[in-house]
Amino acid sequence: MTLSSPGFTSDAAVIDGVNVDAVAAAVRDCAGVSGLDGGQYREVATYLPGRAVQGVVIGGGRVRVQVRSRWGVEAPLLAALITTVLAPLTGRRPVDVVIADIDDPPSTPPLRAGRRATRADPSPGLPPA
Repeated sequence: MTLSSPGFTSDAAVIDGVNVDAVAAAVRDCAGVSGLDGGQYREVATYLPGRAVQGVVIGGGRVRVQVRSRWGVEAPLLAALITTVLAPLTGRRPVDVVIADIDDPPSTPPLRAGRRATRADPSPGLPPA
């Protein structure tokens, strides 16, 4: 059942007593979360009239959030943070955190000035010509 929840946004939705928009916003604001992830086929989502909230599913007495993690964040710590942040919003419902993907590592730093890049030897194992 979907009910409007005054005070969050005009399109906020409450499902089984949980404000889906508030859950999504709280997860997005967690340090280490790059974004919510709806899955390859957008199967992890709450579908509402005229829109969907990707990465959040409420049902069966549980709350499931699926996220993309920033590079270098420890998965257990991120899951614990998300669970803690969502506790006031989800009540006694268990929160399942799925880390579906991780951002790419930071790019390799550029060469410092004064260092020359060397070309790969076209014939490894042979002396230079």
